[in-house]
Amino acid sequence: MTSHVVATAGHVDHGKSALVRALTGMEPDRWEAERRRGLTIDLGFAWTTLVPGCDVSFVDVPGHERFLGNALAGLGPASAVCFVVAADAGWQPQSSDHRDVIAALGIERGIVVLSRADRADADRIAETERAARRELAGTGLAGAPLVVTSAVTGQGLDRLRTELLGLLGLLRPLEAARDGAGDAAGGRPGHGHGATPGAAAGLRLWLDRAFTITGAGTVVTGTLQAGAIGVGDRLRWHGHAGGHGNGHAEPVAVTVRGLQSRGEERERVTGVDRVAVNLRGNTAAGAARGDVLLGPGAWAPTDRLDVRRTWGPGLAGAGPGVRVHVGTAVVAARLRPLDDDYARLTLERALPLLPGDRLLLRSAHSRAVLAGVTALDLHPPLLTRRGDARRRAASLAAADPLAERLAAAGAIAVAELVAEGLVCGELGGGPDGGPESGPGGSGSENSGPRSGSGAARPPEGVLEIAGHWVSRAAWDGRLERLGALIAAARERDPLGPGPSRGEVFSALDLPASAERGLLDELIARAGFVQQAGRILDPEHAGDLGAAEAAVAEIEARLRFEPFNPPEAGDLAAAGLGPRELAAAERAGRLLRLASGVVLTPDGPARAMAVLARLPGPFTVSEARQELGTTRRVAVPLLEYLDTRGWTRRIDAATRIVNRS
Repeated sequence: MTSHVVATAGHVDHGKSALVRALTGMEPDRWEAERRRGLTIDLGFAWTTLVPGCDVSFVDVPGHERFLGNALAGLGPASAVCFVVAADAGWQPQSSDHRDVIAALGIERGIVVLSRADRADADRIAETERAARRELAGTGLAGAPLVVTSAVTGQGLDRLRTELLGLLGLLRPLEAARDGAGDAAGGRPGHGHGATPGAAAGLRLWLDRAFTITGAGTVVTGTLQAGAIGVGDRLRWHGHAGGHGNGHAEPVAVTVRGLQSRGEERERVTGVDRVAVNLRGNTAAGAARGDVLLGPGAWAPTDRLDVRRTWGPGLAGAGPGVRVHVGTAVVAARLRPLDDDYARLTLERALPLLPGDRLLLRSAHSRAVLAGVTALDLHPPLLTRRGDARRRAASLAAADPLAERLAAAGAIAVAELVAEGLVCGELGGGPDGGPESGPGGSGSENSGPRSGSGAARPPEGVLEIAGHWVSRAAWDGRLERLGALIAAARERDPLGPGPSRGEVFSALDLPASAERGLLDELIARAGFVQQAGRILDPEHAGDLGAAEAAVAEIEARLRFEPFNPPEAGDLAAAGLGPRELAAAERAGRLLRLASGVVLTPDGPARAMAVLARLPGPFTVSEARQELGTTRRVAVPLLEYLDTRGWTRRIDAATRIVNRS
């Protein structure tokens, strides 16, 4: 089972909630006033299953300019968005506001959705598409898929679901989805994704709701971006006032009493997912949006940090009063520009931040988005002497922001580094933007990323793989984590199909640009193989365990009687249920035609050799007699041949062999 969280974005009244409602069948607007007025005021939540084994939660954000702060609380923790533009209304002012938000926050994964297509003609839809592409140029959604939809008629919703699967790295053949259905049904909620009891150590859950239930106590909700949280975990609540009345106090210890995710009670929840956490006692009775639940790791909240501008105009002319948005929190702060690219932020209250966190700055006196910045130094030196600001800016620039980014992300697309100015010169000659160095390569020692001319070369300790610069330590660590993930999946379910690409992608915390080439390279170099959207250890790909003897007996029987498979009851008696048969099919040992009907993989070809002897159109009964089988086998076999194009129906009763 894999789970993902997607936020909406876009102008007010452009159909974001209607789109979520059409995709999920749930009402995302939580307040009666919202439903009465048809206007989303606060965050809404809904979820659905895209394919068996893949759940997606939606965070529906308000589009009205008065509620941009609420929208930021939904978009702050998001890693993927559906950016909605009404086809009939076109690009509007809050479309621009939300575009600026996703650019400032560095959100790179998303789908552009043209809604309300039932209200627009083809020319108007084309005009809106051109405007959306033009306005989103230069953001992470510049090349995003675009889907034209109508929540009223259902137009485009199936394609949108397919694009969501592709966006989330889970697009796989129907057969793999069918096989996964049994696994999902038999799995235990909250125990997937390789979660371990210590996974909460680095937990940071930004809270977007907090409320009290009589008899249960405090409940808080949020988007779990990474790690895991379980019933009984001891966490720390970092509140608006540190839990004790001032911004510098230590967080308060709390215990998880209960968990829910997507409306179900859970023992454990693993990111990425929506989670509701019931906290024991009244310790966190004052919890509110913008607070944080922290794992027992070494968190040191800070109220002073140095940042680098990553989006927006230069910082030198910005006023001192700003509001800082990060996660679901918004904090008043004093901005001291060091130069156009670097600044010192002094926060009104301390926050648990990490180097590499993306923060959004808004003016204290308007709703405008000023800039997007990245946290660099969370404990910077004081600036007390004349010229300290200028010297500090030079020091930050010389500290190599590339190294900081690689330390935070582990892997970054070379094209992205060039676009951000972190790498100068032309890209190399490889198909993905540069020659590839294997894991054993040493990288360049004499050409830093900003020096020289011609093709950029990675610095010491950095590998170039599939168009990405990858920290050697991060690469080795991800190889080890991938091996552990595959081993854990096999231990949980020896006959299972292995983890999906999407599960592996999420677990390894790879950047969006790595969803294809770099992930494929990582899987291959770890010695694993991909089959029907799943990742397998080739040493165990055909291992059927206790089912081996029964499968071998069926193979022997079908070798001499190719169209006389065992009855469904005989299969069950031999211990061959749906999971065992699915494993045998993945191993290339059997072919499932229908529930309880199996042949060998060469069975259809052998059937064609027999049917080709029939003089003309034939009925199911004639085919059954020629094959020496029963109707139970003949009907699904002929339907299979139809789907392959080997036979063709000519009317309701007869077929012919395709001889072309």
